[in-house]
Amino acid sequence: MQPRTAFQSKTVVTDLVLPSETNPINNLFGGELLARMDRAASIAARRHSRRIVVTASVNHVAFNRSVPLGSVVTIEAKVSRAFTSSMEVYMDVWIEDRESGECIKANEAIYTFVAVDETGRPVKIPELVPETDLEKERFSAALRRKQLSLVLAGKMKPSEATELKALFE
Repeated sequence: MQPRTAFQSKTVVTDLVLPSETNPINNLFGGELLARMDRAASIAARRHSRRIVVTASVNHVAFNRSVPLGSVVTIEAKVSRAFTSSMEVYMDVWIEDRESGECIKANEAIYTFVAVDETGRPVKIPELVPETDLEKERFSAALRRKQLSLVLAGKMKPSEATELKALFE
């Protein structure tokens, strides 16, 4: 199985915020943004694995800036690390200023997907080879996030979380 790069999974989804998708103060519903991110991330995960993928978890979402009615929203998703059958997908959400056209980072999120076969059983996926400095940073942080998640779920002993322990030594 040939390793893949993050660039090979890159997915860009651009859309407009319509009135039916906003709350009473005319900002995009958080749940609507979560659904859009889930779709973008699932495409990125499928591009990496070339398999059916299912959302395993939403690990992190930061709603740093509201997304007003009429905004053009762009979600950029890339696989940040691949494990045996699971992969982490990191997303940046941008809004385009209506007057200047400048893109401002509004939100970010990290989702985990699992590649499965037609019966829903996990399948092995290609490794990810990070290329840029940002991809390398996200790649190494993904292992720490996975270990923390496993420790919190009781599936890994804290003493076995070598990447987490290294932060405190």
